[in-house]
Amino acid sequence: MTSAPAAPFTALVLAADRGPDDPVSRAAGVAHKCLAPVAGKAMLERVVTALAASAQVGRIAVSLRDTALLAQLPALAPLVAEGRLTALQAAGSPSRSVLQAVRDLGEAFPLLVTTADHALLTTEMVDHFGAASRASGAAVTAGLTASAELLARYPQSKRTYLTFKDERYSGSNLFALMGPAALALPELWLRVEQQRKQPWRIAAVFGPVLLLGYLLRRFSLDEAMARVSARLGVGVAAVKMPFAEAAIDVDKPEDLALVEEILAKV
Repeated sequence: MTSAPAAPFTALVLAADRGPDDPVSRAAGVAHKCLAPVAGKAMLERVVTALAASAQVGRIAVSLRDTALLAQLPALAPLVAEGRLTALQAAGSPSRSVLQAVRDLGEAFPLLVTTADHALLTTEMVDHFGAASRASGAAVTAGLTASAELLARYPQSKRTYLTFKDERYSGSNLFALMGPAALALPELWLRVEQQRKQPWRIAAVFGPVLLLGYLLRRFSLDEAMARVSARLGVGVAAVKMPFAEAAIDVDKPEDLALVEEILAKV
């Protein structure tokens, strides 16, 4: 007896920003960061196009402060017309926006979450992340790129790293929530956001043993994920991304210039 095909991911693109005051918006001369052009296409258009071409992805939603922005990207109009792409009202933070999107979308799982400034996102990356997330058996997955992978290709790239016993990893702005139990993670992160001015309370959220072990670099990445899973009571796994570009998003004008340089060589 053959098993039923896996349900496609619903993709959520977090695209809320600080409007014209965002440094990338100012550098690009646009009112919203997600509309900043990269190699002639708005970043949001690039991200949605990569998602739409993946066999892993079904519906796509974009979380925006102004849902009318989607109409400013005529290349995406066919996806809107066929009902595959929709705009959602963003909430006050990324974790709130994810939780709000789950409510708005109804049967949203499995849910793949990325960001509109992931301008180098490709369908190959989405396929790899989706397949690895399913294979992990975890409720929550996060894409991470090893520093060795990134710096071998782009030594000039300045990223923030999580440092473990075995390697440093940069986030790849790819997350998967495989079912309702996975909501424990954005709910936890919401608590962290609320306690950001009281670090000792953040420590209490994760537990002193886990935090101290991380600070002392006692855990490998996989060991840390196992401990986080035990702490939360929900399976959490890292998906190691074999793509240097997966770690490069556009947080600063320098990133915008680097992404333009990379795409000019493609």
